[in-house]
Order: sequence, then structure tokens, then C-alpha cells
Amino acid sequence: MSETLIAARNLYVEHDGNPVLDNVGISVAPGEIVTIVGPNGSGKTTLLRSLIGAIRPLRGEVVRRPGLRLGYVPQRLAIDPTLPMTVARFMALGAGNLAGDKAAVSAGGAIDAALGAAGVAGLTARQLTALSGGQFQRVLLARALLGDPHLLLLDEPTTGLDQAGSAAFYTEIEAVRRQSGAAVLLVSHELHVVMSASDRVVCLNGHVCCHGAPDVVASAPEYRALFGSGTKGALALYRHDHDHHHHGADAGDTHAG
Repeated sequence: MSETLIAARNLYVEHDGNPVLDNVGISVAPGEIVTIVGPNGSGKTTLLRSLIGAIRPLRGEVVRRPGLRLGYVPQRLAIDPTLPMTVARFMALGAGNLAGDKAAVSAGGAIDAALGAAGVAGLTARQLTALSGGQFQRVLLARALLGDPHLLLLDEPTTGLDQAGSAAFYTEIEAVRRQSGAAVLLVSHELHVVMSASDRVVCLNGHVCCHGAPDVVASAPEYRALFGSGTKGALALYRHDHDHHHHGADAGDTHAG
């Protein structure tokens, strides 16, 4: 397990007596970006929640490296629009992730650093309800970064963002991985982004249909049966836009080799 941060083995999970995950296995190594794709109802969120310990599988196990620190960005987080809460206050609620006696003193600096790493420095005084969708997702990312995680888990973090916003957010994820060394486990429905940004892809439909390097998965019959074969053009388009707007040399560091 020394080269593995987290691993699920033979997971079996039911909802209301119906199997959602059946004999599912997955692992994440330090520093890699692994993306889970699959149709609606395929168990993607259930798998992530099992990995963080929010769901206990009926069978199988989740093994974590000792001392593993996780950062989690949920698919959506409802904020009461009548509740006044600044970004600073929201981040401070997550500062409990900081261990030790120095937490109270260092929380302010850690919050500023996390917001900067997520690309939203300078928003501490803004009300959460005044943020754009992209800004709010980056604040959620910053909150997940507060505990200096070894592994970031993100559940469809760009839901509700337009294509440009999604591309910018995923570029931020790549930058976080590059700067912090954190591994990333990502659930996404945006296949063109997945194929560009991931080291490995896991195709899930209640069970693991196929997994491997993005180009291998894209050509797998099981993947094409679920998604068709039209992702190549989208991949090329995304890479062109990505390189054009975000400097190809930097982006190239994080693409699968």
C-alpha cells in the first residue's frame, strides 16, 4: 500500500435493496489525476461517499494510507440565500481541519493561502450569495484545500458552469495538483475535459466497465457502448482552447503521457 493513497476492494453497496455498486475496485496513487465517468445512476457519487467513509459498504473494504488527509468538494452545497455569510466566515468554519494548538493563529493565513491556490484570492469580504457559480466552486475547492490534503475528491464540481467556466476550473485543478502534489479523484460528465486532464479514467456503471489511460478507455467497446465514439473531436477542441488560453507548456506537464 506504500504507493497507494486509497484503495477500494470488491465494494458492494445497496440503496433500498437495489445494488448500486457491485464488486467495484479502484485505487489512487500519489500525485495522479483519476477520473470516474459513467451514466446517471451508475454509482459515481456513492463510490466517492464510500471512499470518504460517509457510506459503509455491505461487502468489501476501503483501505487508506495511514495519516491520509482528504479534501472533499461535493456535487452541490445549498446555501440559504437569506443567511448572511462572508467567504471568510465560511472558510473559517472549515478551519477546524487544521490540527494543533497553532490552528487559531494560523487559520487566517491558511485561509488566504487556500483561496489564493484556488484562484479566488481577495474575496474574503464578499457574501457567498454574491459569488458567481465559478467563484463559489473555487471557494469550495479552497475549503477542501485547507487541511493540506494528500487527496482531493471532487464530485462533478463544474455542475451548472458553462463550458468556459468548466475549462477554467479544471485548469485550476491541474495547477493545484502541480503546485501541491495532491492526487485528485474526480467524478465528471464532461468527457472532453476528462480525456484531456486525466492520467487514468475509470468507467463505472454499477461495476467497473473499463479503466486505464484516457485513450485506451476512449477506444474500449464498453465505453463506446455507454457514450458513443464522438469524444475525439471534443478532446481536440478542448486541447486547442486549453493550450491557447492557458499556455501549452504548463498544461502539457499534467497530461497523461
